[in-house]
Amino acid sequence: MAVAELVAKCLQAQEMAYCPYSGFPVGAAILTTGGAIITGCNVENASYGLTVCAERTAIQRAVAEGYRRFTAIAVTCDIKDSFVGPCGACRQVLMEFGTEWDVYLTKPDGTYKKTSLRELLPLAFTPAHLQKN
Repeated sequence: MAVAELVAKCLQAQEMAYCPYSGFPVGAAILTTGGAIITGCNVENASYGLTVCAERTAIQRAVAEGYRRFTAIAVTCDIKDSFVGPCGACRQVLMEFGTEWDVYLTKPDGTYKKTSLRELLPLAFTPAHLQKN
């Protein structure tokens, strides 16, 4: 998988965002260990707390399609002058499915910065913490 394809898919997903309240479209594309790419966009709601971020939409779609193992995610928004990462809630949801993700923070022009989920969420609470001793 070329990073360019993952980045292109997250940019395409952003175009599908439903964000009539914030006007802040976000797109995400997740890469499974088998090479499939699953996309998501943010979906807002008049009851703001019910809004779902693009990253969580992508994870939910992937899980609903039977995927549980992932290697990378690309995320994008309309901010042009800096790289923007997932919100804290999305970072925690991603951590549920593994600690070793590559994360591509993508600007609208397709340029990206590679980081990792561990770097974005150090000292994370993970499923391993729930295992009995």
